[in-house]
Amino acid sequence: MNEVSNLDFLFLILISILCGFSFRFSLGYAKQLWSQTYHYNMTFSLLPPITMVITTLIAGNIALSLGMIGALSIVRFRNPVKNPFELVIFFGLITIGIAMAIDYKYGVGLTVIINFVIIIFKLFDNYFEKKGKKIFSFSFEEGNKINIMQIKSNSRIEIFENHSKLNEFFVNKKDQIYNYEFFFETRDELNKFKKEIENLTEIEDLQVRYGN
Repeated sequence: MNEVSNLDFLFLILISILCGFSFRFSLGYAKQLWSQTYHYNMTFSLLPPITMVITTLIAGNIALSLGMIGALSIVRFRNPVKNPFELVIFFGLITIGIAMAIDYKYGVGLTVIINFVIIIFKLFDNYFEKKGKKIFSFSFEEGNKINIMQIKSNSRIEIFENHSKLNEFFVNKKDQIYNYEFFFETRDELNKFKKEIENLTEIEDLQVRYGN
């Protein structure tokens, strides 16, 4: 490569790093706490440029491509994936790297689309939550710190059954006990709700578990 193409290549590496790192902000907005660690931020930043360099090196060279496939087959990632969404993000980062090697417009465009989808779904979630409805449920597999409140009552409580943070509700018909389980993203939300219901006489037992 001449000096100009060298600079172009460095520019593409920088753009691919920024594209990958942008996932930190969209996932952070969506409150995917697993994505906010140092290791994930480095993965987001380095996976697209590494993939782009590999794609550029093996492009148009069948012998080198086969050799690279053999070399990469020795690499095994034994880190458990927390959920399917995390796997999709990794595939997205790899695809961005491949797209950057072909035409940076494709890589940047895919980055914008992925971030847009993540943010728009979170906006929908926030909108329905304000309406007292829930379109998504919490999952321990997402690696989020979930604060849990479990309540047992001697009668049905309607405001609980319509609450946006309700995760599970069932009735013990034998003892006529109504069981409610709520998931909260923050301690403040849990404590606020606890204060609102502390005067309800129907509640027989209330247990709280804060996320670590």
